[in-house]
Amino acid sequence: MDKFICFGLTEPDYGSDASSLKTTATKTEGGYLINGCKRWIGNATFADYIVVWAKNADDGNRIQAFIVTRGSPGLKTSKIENKYALRMVQNADIEMKDVFVPTKNKLTKSKDFATGTNVILEASRLGVAWMIAGVAAGAYEAALKYALKRQQFGKPIAKYQLIQEKLSRMLNICEMMNSNLILVSMAMDKGKSTIGQVGRVKSGCSRSAREVVSIAREVCGGNGIILDNHVMKCMLDMEAMHTYEGTYEVNMLVSGRELTGGLKSFK
Repeated sequence: MDKFICFGLTEPDYGSDASSLKTTATKTEGGYLINGCKRWIGNATFADYIVVWAKNADDGNRIQAFIVTRGSPGLKTSKIENKYALRMVQNADIEMKDVFVPTKNKLTKSKDFATGTNVILEASRLGVAWMIAGVAAGAYEAALKYALKRQQFGKPIAKYQLIQEKLSRMLNICEMMNSNLILVSMAMDKGKSTIGQVGRVKSGCSRSAREVVSIAREVCGGNGIILDNHVMKCMLDMEAMHTYEGTYEVNMLVSGRELTGGLKSFK
């Protein structure tokens, strides 16, 4: 039988500053008691298991991972309503009050933030960067399709110079994103990528893709603000992805810290 799992890191007061999270795990007979809240957790309302990141009070408050089973006493999940972007993912708030997790449900390889959460974030941020490139390509394709069929002044708008420049610029940006992503992905496959490199490509792609979806909306004119032509959905999704898996600014600062030999501009 298939099982669903989700990743419980972000909290109501701690997003980019993930290492300061407040959720705790306290040793008890046969396992741990988890207390705390999580927010923006994708698919938490129906996941069979939630990987909750918490500070282990009995191990120097190191951030470690604990598998919480759906239906556990003290566990409450609630869907975040009125979300306009990335609607394919149902995000949720999680509340945990003395939720029991047996010792066997503690992930032993994640000894602290560096060996656990950070390793996962490096891979997941690259995945989000690829999603961003896909959304940008979708916006470009939708705009091209619209420009070829939309008639103004007796001919398709794709025949006008300004439209052709916009289409060329969008595709050029998409091509550059893909080239960069391929290089970083190849480095990761060889175990040679770095968290700074991944943060840089994620931020760079989200900034560039925002330009692509904005141009695509311009190409579609007034019809660009309705969902029929797809580009408005791309714009909304891009706004979520711009801050998804770390904001643009934080990812760029992770890169900057690495480039300057470890000079930290934030905690």
